Amino acid sequence: MKFWQTLFFIHLSLLATSVQGMQTLSLTEDKTPYKTKVLWSDISIPWGMTQLPNGKILATERSGKLWLLTEGKPPVEIIGLPAIDVNGQGGLLDIALHPKFSINHLIFFTYASENKTGSNTALMRAKLDIEHNQLAEQKVLYLGEGDSTRGNHYGSRIAITDEFIYFSIGDRGQRDKNPQNLSLDGGKIYRLNLDGTIPASNPFYQQANAKKAIYSYGHRNPQGLITLSERNQVWSHEHGPRGGDEVNLIEAGKNYGWPVIGYGTNYIGTNYTDITRKEGMEQPKLYWDPSIAPSGMAYITSNKYPQWQGKILLGSMKYGYLVLLEINNERIVKQTKLLADVGRVRNVIQGNDGYIYLGIDGKGILRLMP
Repeated sequence: MKFWQTLFFIHLSLLATSVQGMQTLSLTEDKTPYKTKVLWSDISIPWGMTQLPNGKILATERSGKLWLLTEGKPPVEIIGLPAIDVNGQGGLLDIALHPKFSINHLIFFTYASENKTGSNTALMRAKLDIEHNQLAEQKVLYLGEGDSTRGNHYGSRIAITDEFIYFSIGDRGQRDKNPQNLSLDGGKIYRLNLDGTIPASNPFYQQANAKKAIYSYGHRNPQGLITLSERNQVWSHEHGPRGGDEVNLIEAGKNYGWPVIGYGTNYIGTNYTDITRKEGMEQPKLYWDPSIAPSGMAYITSNKYPQWQGKILLGSMKYGYLVLLEINNERIVKQTKLLADVGRVRNVIQGNDGYIYLGIDGKGILRLMP
């Protein structure tokens, strides 16, 4: 199967496979010349973005800077961040607004927090003081334990509903230790109440020795996370090693298999597992082999892009394009490549104004024009 896919990739185009019935979903290309507009070019790695009600954008730069962006003006730095471990893939990561931001001015963000034995992903809540361009009332809501000195697989994306905050922490480069162990952080997607407390309805809340904030486990390095409130669904994607990037429908308490099962290989070409299925472990809704290095994820509802409404948009860092996923109930039925050669896509969001914004490594933040 993998050999055939590799040949097909060489001779035709990149393929992805849906494991529901093992049908192959070719990555068709929309060659429409969509236009983009560069808004802020001097943000090197725009990891996280969110738009305020007034149209301004908060953007994180992995190097440890938080920017307030007003169209037509230079970026303004927001001060008051915690100490951030800028280390490999670690730094200042994702950002999101509280559902009642217009009233309480609260934001959430994830970052690499350095400790004596290494660092891990942390989730912080803070109040945004726009008048003084600073953060106040900072509070760490969650800090992953079991630090690692490795600079890879921090995750981390945030998704907000009216009740909960979901966020991911990668396996921190410790695949044989963290993802399958419920007593350890890493390789998990977590769920908290908006005040930082842990919901009693979490799947492992009553389980002795388990991390009560865990919502799902068996993940490698999730860098895409969204909620579809009208469908009551949580979707995520994560990096595989060499092959095996996955899109998953996240359900409470489910095990997504890493590294016991998977569809990729080690970076040097050797196998990390000989099996792709095991009872009690979830199959991805879609996987890519070879890897596309997915990053960022947005559910499109805006009438500015009627042809994409109800679909999921994500980026490929490896190949420099966007991927549009069409969902039917719990199945991915089509995937389309858009904007070939747009650049190394770090993040994709739909703003409050209905426009789609792209964070591109080395290019800054762009608006995708309807």
